[in-house]
Amino acid sequence: MTKRIFRSTLAVAVCVFLAAAVIITGVLYNYFSASMQNQLKSQLELAYAATGREGVSYLENLQKSDYRLTLIGADGKVIYDTNADAGAMDNHADRTEIRDAVQNGEGESERFSSTLLEKTFYRAKKLSNGCILRISATQYSVLTLVLGILHPIVIIFVFAIILSALLSRRMSKKIVEPLNNLDLEKPLDNDVYDEISPLLLHIEQQNRRIKYQIEELKQNRKKFDAVIENMNEALVLLDEDEAVICANKSAMKLFNTDKSCIGRSFLLTDRSIDIDNAIKQADENGKSETSISRNGREYRVNVSKIGRRNIIGTVILAFDVTDKVFAERNRKEFTANVSHELKTPLQSVMGSAELIENGLVKTDDIPRFARNIRTEAQRLVALIDDIIRLSALDEKQQLEFENVDLLEIAKSTAEELKPMADAEDIKISLDGENTVIKGVRRLVYEIVRNLCENAVKYNKHGGEVKISVANDGKFAHFTVADTGIGISDEHISRVFERFYRVDKSHSKQTGGTGLGLSIVKHAADCLNAKVSIKSTLGEGTEITVDFPIN
Repeated sequence: MTKRIFRSTLAVAVCVFLAAAVIITGVLYNYFSASMQNQLKSQLELAYAATGREGVSYLENLQKSDYRLTLIGADGKVIYDTNADAGAMDNHADRTEIRDAVQNGEGESERFSSTLLEKTFYRAKKLSNGCILRISATQYSVLTLVLGILHPIVIIFVFAIILSALLSRRMSKKIVEPLNNLDLEKPLDNDVYDEISPLLLHIEQQNRRIKYQIEELKQNRKKFDAVIENMNEALVLLDEDEAVICANKSAMKLFNTDKSCIGRSFLLTDRSIDIDNAIKQADENGKSETSISRNGREYRVNVSKIGRRNIIGTVILAFDVTDKVFAERNRKEFTANVSHELKTPLQSVMGSAELIENGLVKTDDIPRFARNIRTEAQRLVALIDDIIRLSALDEKQQLEFENVDLLEIAKSTAEELKPMADAEDIKISLDGENTVIKGVRRLVYEIVRNLCENAVKYNKHGGEVKISVANDGKFAHFTVADTGIGISDEHISRVFERFYRVDKSHSKQTGGTGLGLSIVKHAADCLNAKVSIKSTLGEGTEITVDFPIN
């Protein structure tokens, strides 16, 4: 900017100087021309008076004068000339100043010689004897005048250029210095020219907008970071070179990496062939999907390209679908198990009925076959009832919670099971205090009934069932312990699965459906209760349900 101001100022100074020189030269030239014409007029009057008195002798005495005098006859023939031989000169009758003098008594004219670059002024006056007296003087042209004073002009011009350069440099620095020292962070605090105050005001307004936008971007970035960091899904953003731009905590955990992965190629972070193929497929189709298994869990991975014509990045989003896959597998197993469990008693009923129908059963054996049909029908009804209960629990309908006395339900359940226990000489004991919880009476009863019934069914002859109710202020602890067959460690993790039986032969004998503990687990989940189990094979099992009191 300083150079531009310097060059502009210098150019203006040069132009002003040249314009001034031209104007002054023109003014001087015009002044000298007017002065010369006035002098010619005065000299002509003097010569006119003297020639009238002295004749040609006066003109002869003026040969060395600065002015040229010419005496011309009435016919235009030159009689005498102070600077030339009159006999050799042309007739002057056609000259403008001569014609005017003959007609009007006086005449004047000027002629320019392009060869000599001179201008000659002529003035003529008619004498009393009819002759014409003419006086003339020569003036150099403007160009000749300029060339004559060129040397001093050049000296003055060079001096003016140097002075202008120094002044323009100093002025440019003085002009630019306040601009260079501007505090753009606080534009309105600057002490500068009034002319740039609107600009500073505009900068101040722009600064406020920029600060607001930056703050807004920071807030949006914080929100974005908070969202992606708290996502359960794994999110990875890649640039056009497939280097990692961003990865949330879930992604770092899934791909077993840390923040050092930022800026590195994703292939160095994860060498999964499935994901690599998904990225390549997304390059062609814009998006793709694949599945991977990590740390015993199942994930669905969606890969999408950002941008249409020009790809600017890639988004990798991984969803944990373990529960969904597990639920789908359980659904298929449940469907298969239901079909099997329903088919078995039905086949037994159909077989017995067919034998009776075809008269293949002795009369004495008909009551036994009838009992078999009734037993299988009861099993079928019990199975259907349990399936209906599980389906109701799976639907997770809105539950109405109320105050439920856990000890009261335990007492009534123990009394209901007393005949079954007495048949196997099993002792049922109950210990505890009245504990009221917020729950659904029907579900609490299902839990207590199934646990206590299993403790009796899978106990040894002459065994014992201990029921206890306790609370620590936050949780009510319901525990059922038996001295039955127990469960091995390999089966403990699966006892709550539907239709899972540890001892299938014993379950058949006791009429179990294989859904009791599954109902317990689902009912406990609906009540936000936790179920834990401890068991020793051949010694017995202890199951505890922790109900939140509120």
